[in-house]
Amino acid sequence: MELLDRKILNLLQEDAMLAVAEIAEKIGSSKSVCWRRIQRLQDNGIIKNRVALLDPKKIGLDVILFAQVKMTAHGRRLPNFIEIIRDIPQIVECYTLMGNVDFLLKIMVKDIQEYEDLWWHHLSRIEGVQEISSTIAMTAVKHTTKLPLP
Repeated sequence: MELLDRKILNLLQEDAMLAVAEIAEKIGSSKSVCWRRIQRLQDNGIIKNRVALLDPKKIGLDVILFAQVKMTAHGRRLPNFIEIIRDIPQIVECYTLMGNVDFLLKIMVKDIQEYEDLWWHHLSRIEGVQEISSTIAMTAVKHTTKLPLP
């Protein structure tokens, strides 16, 4: 990846709503060159989406939890779990893990009651789920969507 592309990507990671003219000015390039590079980065799938990042507290999502999900041996073979959690909006991230647990879920809810409802009525009822261990995050010390570029 060229230096100019990295500069463009760094700027877009900070503010995806920047106009091409602003980006070009900040990196010392022409608008047409900048536009072509952004198009190429999109066409190559490096830029996946341009999104608005919301403040969770201002929209009422005051609690962040991390749930570690352990599946039964039979459950590990069931793609059903993945399909179900993809449709639960409170689960904002999901990772498969190596080790003692199978999945790590990042969950954002308005309060503990909402999580309890989610736990009882959805998570604990998914076929193959053996155990769910939840941890409440107290403070977000660092949260960024900006990826380090080589």
